[in-house]
Amino acid sequence: MTFKPQALPTLIGSIPLKDHHDAVELILKYTPEIPLWPQLPCYKEERLLSQFVEGLPGIVERDDKLYFDTSSPSFDQEVLSFFEDYLEVKEAGAPLKGSRFAFSEATSRGFKAFLAAIPSMNPQPVALKGQITGPFTMLTGIKDQEGKLSFFNPVLRDAVVKAISLKALYQVQEMKKLCDRVVLFLDEPALAGFGSSAMVGITREEAIADLKAVIDEVKQAGATVGIHVCANTDWSLVMDAGIEILSFDAYSYFDKLILYKERLLQFLEEGNVIAWGLVPTLNTDDLAREDTKSLFSRWQDCVSAFEFDYDKIVDQALVTPSCGTGLLTIEQAERALTLTRELSMQIRQ
Repeated sequence: MTFKPQALPTLIGSIPLKDHHDAVELILKYTPEIPLWPQLPCYKEERLLSQFVEGLPGIVERDDKLYFDTSSPSFDQEVLSFFEDYLEVKEAGAPLKGSRFAFSEATSRGFKAFLAAIPSMNPQPVALKGQITGPFTMLTGIKDQEGKLSFFNPVLRDAVVKAISLKALYQVQEMKKLCDRVVLFLDEPALAGFGSSAMVGITREEAIADLKAVIDEVKQAGATVGIHVCANTDWSLVMDAGIEILSFDAYSYFDKLILYKERLLQFLEEGNVIAWGLVPTLNTDDLAREDTKSLFSRWQDCVSAFEFDYDKIVDQALVTPSCGTGLLTIEQAERALTLTRELSMQIRQ
């Protein structure tokens, strides 16, 4: 089914609360149509990289820093065990729930609180949204014991891509028990650095191949898959990876995205969705200054630059904050959520 969200609001991952049930309640208040499970970065096990590294071979945390230790005497055995478990799921049909590819007790609190709240909702959501750190960000954000990007270790690269694919699949399977429509975003902030000197040697084809491996797994499970990048990047790379939703910081980077106008029009013609991050969360002065009227005016300016059918753009739009709200105060986060909902209502009206 083609997903036409009609400018409904949804969020990007993180919430600045300490209680997972309170976070779910806040999410359901402002985005009941497409709610997502919360990540609370006040807990280190729910941060961008740490929430999804469980079960990876050679992963070490020391002094609040994650890295792969490929020099460990146990590394080869850990690799063997990892791939055996992967094959058990993919070829022998072992369940994901309870495997190394599912959330543990430490990392599942937001997900569990979210799933528990959905059945009592009335009306039921249009879709449920999940998120996972993408392979490019994981492979460039975590290095080995010598400080080298794990991307350049073929064993680690293969393991990370396979792990993220199954961790994404686990989310989809659990959410689909409660709602037919599931949306999952790959959070890929590191794609903003693609092509920089720090990432010399990573080709466009390699980056797309890793993204596509995860995206295809999610699609085959019947979910709608997107990529969120909260800065500028090579947007043609993102679209060429096979996504169905492009999520970006429309407040700060629309002028960069529209440089890919021809490719974007093709993306929309194919029936895909743009998630418009029009509510600023990365600069608190911007958040304090803007209101629904000013953000709606900005939306109109952006849409007019497309020179595309307005009703189709609305049909194929989501309205979001520019990024997560996890680093804001609670008051600032509530303001961002309020503006997101009000802007969505204004667009739909």
